[in-house]
Order: sequence, then structure tokens, then C-alpha cells
Amino acid sequence: MLTDLPNLLTLSRIAAIPLLVLLVALHDPRADFAASMVFAAAGITDYFDGHFARSMAQVSSIGRMLDPIADKLLVGATLMVLAGTGHLTSWALYPAIVIMMREILVSGLREYLAGVRVGLPVTNLAKWKTGFQMGALGALVAGDAGARVVHLGWLHVATIGLVMLWVAAFLTLLTGWDYLIAGIHHAAAPPAGAGPKARP
Repeated sequence: MLTDLPNLLTLSRIAAIPLLVLLVALHDPRADFAASMVFAAAGITDYFDGHFARSMAQVSSIGRMLDPIADKLLVGATLMVLAGTGHLTSWALYPAIVIMMREILVSGLREYLAGVRVGLPVTNLAKWKTGFQMGALGALVAGDAGARVVHLGWLHVATIGLVMLWVAAFLTLLTGWDYLIAGIHHAAAPPAGAGPKARP
């Protein structure tokens, strides 16, 4: 049910998106820092909704549907608002494009494979990709100006975020390729129960 704690955490990740976008659009260092905190809180719910779903035996079909949707909405909206407000340098746009393309690819594969009742499990490498990706976006949302709000001006947060984004893009290519091969394998396989035709 939607009122279960894991699903409420997932929905909170979606609800945080308008606030995040608004804060980034303000072009204010304090707003950037607040936006990074909102993003971090939303990212943390990605861990806890699955953790509580398993520990509280509240794994549900609606939760499995909403969780990847919430993840992709959060990442997609963050990348777009960063690009639209000039927070991303030209060097950051390229890994951002790679990440967006991978998200669309995996969404399409999951939709197809769901139709043939085949799951697409999350790999350990994909979890590393998610970790670098979320860390990168949080750092890029804060930026150097946001870091100065909490007296971390000596820390080049934007550069750290850029490096992490490139690492995430590289892992994105690897995991996207793995998922694509898995999808092609299942698409090329003969339908279940279909055997060689008998000779007349």
C-alpha cells in the first residue's frame, strides 16, 4: 500500500524534486547548499526504502514500480536543472548526457523484459555507479559557492563533483552495456516452450 513506510519514503523522493529545482533556480549560495541537503536526504531514502521494505516484509509490486521511477525522476530533474541554470560546465555536460541516455536505455529494457516476465537484476557495479552518481550530483548542486556557506571554500566541491560524474559516466557505460546484452539475449531467445519443428 502507498501508506507503508517504504513507499512513503519513495514518494518523498519524488516530492523533493520541485523543492530541489526551485532552490537551484534561485542562484544563491545558501539556496545551493540547501538544495544539496535536500538532494542528499532524497538520496538517502533510496537506501532506506529498500532496507525497510525487506526488514518489515513490506515488499510490494507498487514499491518495485515506484522505486526506479523515483530514482530516474530525481536524477533526470537534477541533471536538467543543473544544465539549465549553468551549474554544469561544458565538460560536465558530456557525462550528464551519457547518464541520461543510459537511464532511458535501461527503462526501455525493463519495460520490454517485464512484458516477457524477465527481471533485470541490479548488479554490484550498478550500485557503485549509483553511489558515484549521487555523490557527484550532490557536490555539483552545492558547488564551490554552496561549500563556502559552511566554510568549506578551500574544498573544490565542483571539481570533486565533476570527477565523480565522469567516473559515474564510465560505470554507466559498463552497466548499460551489460543490461543491453542481457536484453538482446532474452529478445533473441526462442519463446518458452517453443522447440524445433517436427519434420513432416
